[in-house]
Amino acid sequence: MGLEIDKLYGDSTLAVHGGEAHQKAQNSITDPVVMASTYTFNDTQAVIDYIEQKQSRGEYGRYGNPNEAVVEKKLAKLEGGEDAIVYASGMAAIVGVVMSKLSAGDEVVFFDECYHRSREFCAKHMSRFGVITRQVEACNYEAMEAAINENTKLLVSESPTNPHLSIVDLERFAAIGKRHNVETLIDATLATPHNCRPLEFGVDYVLHSATKYLSGHNDLLAGVIIGDTDKLEDIRYLRGILGSINSAHNCYLLQRGLKTFDVRMERHNQNGQAIAEFLEAHPRVEKVYYPGLESHQYHDVAKAQMNGFGSLITFELRDADWRATADVVDRCRIPKIGPSLGGVESLIEQPMVMSYYELPAEERASYGIRDNMIRMAVGIENTQDLIDDLKQALEGTA
Repeated sequence: MGLEIDKLYGDSTLAVHGGEAHQKAQNSITDPVVMASTYTFNDTQAVIDYIEQKQSRGEYGRYGNPNEAVVEKKLAKLEGGEDAIVYASGMAAIVGVVMSKLSAGDEVVFFDECYHRSREFCAKHMSRFGVITRQVEACNYEAMEAAINENTKLLVSESPTNPHLSIVDLERFAAIGKRHNVETLIDATLATPHNCRPLEFGVDYVLHSATKYLSGHNDLLAGVIIGDTDKLEDIRYLRGILGSINSAHNCYLLQRGLKTFDVRMERHNQNGQAIAEFLEAHPRVEKVYYPGLESHQYHDVAKAQMNGFGSLITFELRDADWRATADVVDRCRIPKIGPSLGGVESLIEQPMVMSYYELPAEERASYGIRDNMIRMAVGIENTQDLIDDLKQALEGTA
C-alpha cells in the first residue's frame, strides 16, 4: 500500500514515495524489476476469482506489469488524477487516446501549434478511417469553438506549445469542451505537473511525453495519459490489444527518475528564467519566446496558472540567415546538438534543420519556423556557465 494520506504531502514527498508500497518485495527499498511476460495461477479457481472479482494482479505482460502499476500510480498522484496509463512513447499515448475515442465520421480540433507528428497522425492517418481533423490558430478560442459541430468528439492542444511556447487559457479551453459536450486533452509535457496541472482547470485528459522532464535523464522513451478512471477504461483496454506498452526496466528507470523530479524542476525553472532574461537583453537576439518574460504574448495567462515556466527557450537572431544561425549553435560548448528536451543535459538545435529541413520554405514559414530560430532545452548545469557559453557563441569570441 502507498501513502494513504498522500494528498497531505508536498510534491517532493509524492515524487519519492507516491504510489509505492511502504514495505516492498524482498524488503528492498526500491521496487524490484519484474522481468516476466506471463503470470501464473495456483489453480483453476484462482483464474476464475481473478476474472470474476476483477483482481488487480498480473496475467499477461501485454496488459501490464508490476513496475508499470507503481509508476502509473505515482504519475497519477503527481498530476492530481485518478489514474494513469503508461505507453511506450508520448506518440503511442496520443495515438492510443485518439484511436480509443474517435470513430468514422467523428471530428477532432487541434490548435495548430501542437506537435507536428500528433497533427500528422490525425490529419494523414486517421483520415483513412473516416476521421476529420480541423486545425485552428493557437489560442484562438473563437475559432476553436466555431470549428465544433455535432460530430466533434475531442479538442487537443499543447500548453506550453513547442517551439513557440504559447500558453493556453486552460479554464477557457475546458469550458469550450464542456459547453459543447466535447472531451478535452492537453499535452502538458513542457509544463509538467510541477508547474501546472490541467486537470485542476477542468481538462479531461493530460498527456506527457515522459521521455522528457518526468524521466529527466535522456535515457528512455515513455508516454502517459492521466485522467479519471472511468474515462481511461476504454483507452487502457485498447492499449492491451495494440500492445503499445513499455518494458518493466523502462518503468523502473522512469520511477527512479521521478524521485528527483521536484528538485530537478526547481533548477530547470531557475535556469530557464535566468537564460531567457540574458538572451532578451543581448543585442544579437531579436526575439525570445519564454512565458516567464513580461514581453511574452501570454505572460499574464502563464503567470496566473503556472508555478514556473520550465527550461525550453526559443529565440531568433537579429539579421541572421540560417547559416549564421547554425554558426551560433555550432559554437556552443556545453549544450549538445540534438532533439528532445527535459533532461539534465542541455540541448540546442535549429528547428528549421532538425525538424523541418525537408519542408519547402513557404510551408516552414506557415508553421512559424524561421531560418534564424534556435531552440535551447536548458538542463541543470551551472547557470552562469550556460550564460557565459551562450555569450561567447553569440559574440563569436571562442
